[in-house]
Parts: sequence; C-alpha cells; structure tokens
Amino acid sequence: MNQTRSNKFEKRRKNTNAITILSIAAGVVLVVFLAIWVFGENDTADEGTESDASENTSEGNNGEEGGGEDDNGFLITDPDSNDEDNNDNEDANKDEENEDEDKEEDASKEEEDNEDAEDEDNSYEDRESAEPSDNNVSEAYTGDWDPVGTEQEGEHNTDFGDGSQDRAEIKKATSLVTGLSEDGMIEHWVGNNGPDKVIATVSDSSSSEFYRVFLDWVDGEGWQPTKVEKLIENDAGQ
Repeated sequence: MNQTRSNKFEKRRKNTNAITILSIAAGVVLVVFLAIWVFGENDTADEGTESDASENTSEGNNGEEGGGEDDNGFLITDPDSNDEDNNDNEDANKDEENEDEDKEEDASKEEEDNEDAEDEDNSYEDRESAEPSDNNVSEAYTGDWDPVGTEQEGEHNTDFGDGSQDRAEIKKATSLVTGLSEDGMIEHWVGNNGPDKVIATVSDSSSSEFYRVFLDWVDGEGWQPTKVEKLIENDAGQ
C-alpha cells in the first residue's frame, strides 16, 4: 500500500516537472518569435526609408543639372554650369551684334543703290526732242538736268588732261545723261566748244552705242549737260 502510494507520487512529480519544462520552452519560443517579428518589421521599414532617401537624392541630382541640395536643404550651385551659361550669353550677344552690323551694312548699301537709281531716273525725266547737229545723229534730246557738282573752287579754267578734276566731273555728268556706266564708258574725245563749254563723244564698253554730249560750266556747281545726241557711227575727231 505504501509502495503504491509512493509510486503514484513519484509519477505525478515527474509529470509536473515535464509540464513545467514544456511551458518554459513554449514561452521561450513565443518570445523569440515575437522578437523576430518586431525587429524584422523595423528593419524592413528602415530599408524602405533608406531606399526613398536614395531615390530622392538621385532624382534631385538628375532633375537639376549642375546643382542640388546639401544635408541642410541649401541649394548647391555648380560653378562650371554658371560659366557655361555666361559663355552662352556672351555668344548670343555677339551674334546679335553681328546681325545688327549686317543689317546696318545692308541698309546703307540699299540706300546708296536707291540714290544711284534716283539719279539715273532723274537724268531721264522731262526729256524733250532736240534738233540734231548733223546727219550722223539718229536721236537728239535735252532735259532739265542739274549741274553734276564740283570740288573745284575759285576761278575756273578747264583742264582737258587725263585724270584731271574736270575730266572726272565731265565723265560723271555724261554718264548720268546717257545711262552708260562710268567704269565701262569709253571716252573717244573731249574737246573745247567755246568758253566754259565742252563736247564729249563717248560709247559703251563694246563700242556699239555712241553719244555726243554738250556741257556748260556753272561756277560753283560744276558741269551741266545741255544736250545729248545718239550717233549713227563714231565721228570723234572729225
């Protein structure tokens, strides 16, 4: 009887010890599981935060070339970027200045061309038929022509020498009333036609058109054409 009771007690004690050990083990496992779950979630959140910060930094660097922000949020400027901007501005200003100069040159040239055309138009205004001097004239006309202007001052004596001021001004006046270019005009004869009067026989560069031009000297104003005759053939010096 006593032996049986002792066995039961020993068996109950062993069962109690086993239950206690299992309870402790279960508690330890539960604590470990909770620790893993809590700390693992925090690590995931930290990784997400670091990833977002890295993406923001990358976007900031890529979004604004040549600049960014430091850790305190202040804008950082790339000096090389400013130099490039300044160079671009300088190049743009130079291009604008060159364009303005080209426009001024074009305007000046156009104005000169208009003046030359106006002078040529004026030379043919109010042309009237005139009496030919001889049978070698196919057409004769006069016009309301102004003196060509002169650089000569003081008492005037006509100088018929090549390259003289008189010859240059006579050539210019002759060009205006005949329509021949000064550069292409051939002067076959320039001679005296009386006091302060001359006759010039000229042609185009190919000697296909011949003209006889009568001019008078006007003091202080230069040579003034008075009549133009278109010749059938060159009679210079006859």
